[in-house]
Amino acid sequence: MSDLKAFRRVCYEAARLTGGAVTEFRISTGVTPSFHQGIIAFSDRFVSVLCVRDAALLAVAVPRVIEPGQATECGPLTFIDSPELAAVLARTPGFRLLTTAELNGPVDVARWPGISLTDMRYWRPRSLGEAVFNYWD
Repeated sequence: MSDLKAFRRVCYEAARLTGGAVTEFRISTGVTPSFHQGIIAFSDRFVSVLCVRDAALLAVAVPRVIEPGQATECGPLTFIDSPELAAVLARTPGFRLLTTAELNGPVDVARWPGISLTDMRYWRPRSLGEAVFNYWD
């Protein structure tokens, strides 16, 4: 399980080092989605740093609403490249940043033993990002 306090620190440090500001945290407490978000505001955009609840995996995406009943309507996450933010997050001890290429690529369950085969058969995710950062209702 990822440490929520450590994730918050990571977001604040990443924002500070890249000229952004953390505006909020969207914490998932239900079964889905399987991730928390730290929203960082930059002068021209908002970016979401995602952290899997049960693993120390990070990703960068377009911010998403975490509201009961809305998860099904929102569709897949949009993972984005943010080179400056990725450079900071990739150096964070205790966490692993997944790249956009990895997240948009196929799921290799042999490389990701934490992914439930039952979930894979039921939900049929098309990418690693859909399998790891699930939002199903």
